[in-house]
Amino acid sequence: MNLPYATDVIPSPCYVCDEALLERNLKLMERVQRESGAQIILALKGFSMWSTFPLIRQYLGGCTASSVWEAKLAAEEFGREVHAYAPGYKPAEIDVLLPLVNHISFNSLNQWHAYREQVMASGVSAGLRVNPEHQEAETELYDPSAPGSRLGIRAADLDNADLTGIEGLHVHNLCECDSFALERTLQAVEAKFGALLHKVKWLNLGGGHLMTRTGYDVDHLVRQLKRLRETYNLQVILEPGSAVAWQTGPLVAEVVDIIENDGPIAILDISATAHMPDVLEMPYRPAITGAREPGILPHTYKLGGNSCLAGDVIGLYSFDQPLQPGSRIIFEDMMHYTMVKTSFFNGVEHPSIGILRRDGNFDLIRKFSYEDFRSRLS
Repeated sequence: MNLPYATDVIPSPCYVCDEALLERNLKLMERVQRESGAQIILALKGFSMWSTFPLIRQYLGGCTASSVWEAKLAAEEFGREVHAYAPGYKPAEIDVLLPLVNHISFNSLNQWHAYREQVMASGVSAGLRVNPEHQEAETELYDPSAPGSRLGIRAADLDNADLTGIEGLHVHNLCECDSFALERTLQAVEAKFGALLHKVKWLNLGGGHLMTRTGYDVDHLVRQLKRLRETYNLQVILEPGSAVAWQTGPLVAEVVDIIENDGPIAILDISATAHMPDVLEMPYRPAITGAREPGILPHTYKLGGNSCLAGDVIGLYSFDQPLQPGSRIIFEDMMHYTMVKTSFFNGVEHPSIGILRRDGNFDLIRKFSYEDFRSRLS
């Protein structure tokens, strides 16, 4: 098979970020910012490949962090605004975060009251995450507004609350959604928190805005953001993760062996549980370049990972040519929410990380070693 990225220059396994595709997404986001007046920042929880930060910061004004370590990465490697939100902060974490961040959002009134004096003295702009109790995410695992959610404060729980010092609200209930899901969410937010929106300085709409997906109505998004900003005279912030790295590069893998058990099984040099955990957690079926559903093309294989987990299986795929040891398998769109979730489970070889530059040259940015595996243990 003559596959993109199937070249001897690129090792296997390897995550490959295509710089030209990343810049294409960033240019679209630059347009959204320019036309809507909103600010877009990178959610490190979705994409934290910091070797790409020199390119990303040409277009985006900062990062959002879900932890102290992500905030440090943003401050040290991105070097622009840092926003933070986590379900809970310990006192020692607040001490580290406040010198690093520009905005910080709290998940509960308990947390805000515990740290209010310290935050206000620091000059960091503080916000509360609110729960609009409006569901749009299709996968329960990723639905922050599901009944019983631990994420965000309900409107009823803000009645008569002392919000002195709060300058913003944080809302996040989307997951790879379109602009019409955002419109419905805004209707819920305005109905429940409209009075507060007239009092705060900023509204962070979180992530899940998949504006770089083909068919996304960018003009509709711009209209929603512009209306919101003008109606309430506040700064509107979006913090996508998937949209930044959407369709910007694959995980390159290789067939190690072919075995037979009720059909041919190809053993790969990657692991679903260690290198593509969402395949098992969501679950979802990753696209493979040149492959189709089972039975469509002449040769169907079950693709299995190289860990000892019995369920480390990616699925059934058909190919136009027989697979054999050394055949390249190109798992598409593996930059977002994949690298950030990898592990060293079983001590299997961790995929390298590389960048396909805009001039066509490949740079191997990181190759992992036994010492990397050893350093995570004790």
